[in-house]
Amino acid sequence: VVGKANGAAGPRVLFYGHYDVQPVDPLNLWKTPPFEPHVETLPDGRKIIVARGACDDKGQAMTFIEACRAFKAVTGKLPLPITTMIEGEEECGSRNLFKFVRDNAAEFKLDLALVCDTAMWDAATPAITTSLRGLVYEDVKITCADRDLHSGVFGGAAQNPLRLLSAILGAMWDGYGRVTIPGFYDGVKELPADIKADLKGLNLTPEKFLGPIGLKKPSGEKDRMLIEMVTTRPTAEINGIIGGYTGEGAKTVIPGEASAKVSFRLVGEQDPEKIRDAFRAFVRERLPSDCRVEFGNFGLAPPLQLSFDNPALNKARDVLAQEWGHKAVTVGAGGSIPIVADFKSVLGMDSLLVGFALDDDRVHSPNEKFDLKCYHKGIRSWARILHALAEA
Repeated sequence: VVGKANGAAGPRVLFYGHYDVQPVDPLNLWKTPPFEPHVETLPDGRKIIVARGACDDKGQAMTFIEACRAFKAVTGKLPLPITTMIEGEEECGSRNLFKFVRDNAAEFKLDLALVCDTAMWDAATPAITTSLRGLVYEDVKITCADRDLHSGVFGGAAQNPLRLLSAILGAMWDGYGRVTIPGFYDGVKELPADIKADLKGLNLTPEKFLGPIGLKKPSGEKDRMLIEMVTTRPTAEINGIIGGYTGEGAKTVIPGEASAKVSFRLVGEQDPEKIRDAFRAFVRERLPSDCRVEFGNFGLAPPLQLSFDNPALNKARDVLAQEWGHKAVTVGAGGSIPIVADFKSVLGMDSLLVGFALDDDRVHSPNEKFDLKCYHKGIRSWARILHALAEA
């Protein structure tokens, strides 16, 4: 906790950001020293700040801090009671912050959390993130024979765990792209009609989204917009599968075991533990009696859905439109900010996630940058938001 501002009226807010960063490797790909920030001009005339953490999240956190500094300079005080929390472990899961927040819950139970660690829709369109997807990440290993087998001798008779595992995992989707695990969609809610209309108006086409990576057709639920698939709908993905001989040349074996890593991105009120248990039951029900399965888990994180009727959301949308000249869209994010879920579940506090990152900011990559325009207008945006909240 960096500091607290008392003596101001209005809702009590908690600002959250982080100063830790991802490793700079590979260092040789950086054009300049990663921890010596500098301003440069791109060929299109944009000025950018280049450094590790320029966008994620030092520069973004500073937009809020500078907005507070501006209020102090002009009015002599902050417009609201503000508690500021800047942590140093976000990139490794906020391992110690969860206990700290829970141990000091009485102090942190304020009216609203403000977070600046998200992105714009595009360089001209501001965005407010209203949902963060949760995660279930499983490791599954199927064992059939007690060793690798000669495929000429045992082929056609011995169970092949690669074939078995592939069939089980392949059964997780139907022909319409929906996940077939029983109970998987429990807690998944439809978007309000006006929010869904806003998303449709963004016109995120397969050509725009998939074209740059060499693809053409979305693989998700056929009755959903592409933008829903990547932001507001749950997913199931096979992240890796291995078994048998994978070296150079040929080795004709039936493997004794095969394993896969499978992850699920969750939304709404999906329960990570229930999804994990349902996946494991789905696999076990399809396993022959003479084969066995082992499971491991790499992560369980609940999703976060923020209220669409929070007055702070509508106030922020209004003033962001004034600053940027475009209507602020409300979108879901595919990733997560670990502590924000605890703000909701432990502190009972909604969050307002407003960020100014762009798609080309090279976050987590060499030569990370933050547009100077985003930095300056980000400061102005937070000043407008704080003023609007103070008037409530």
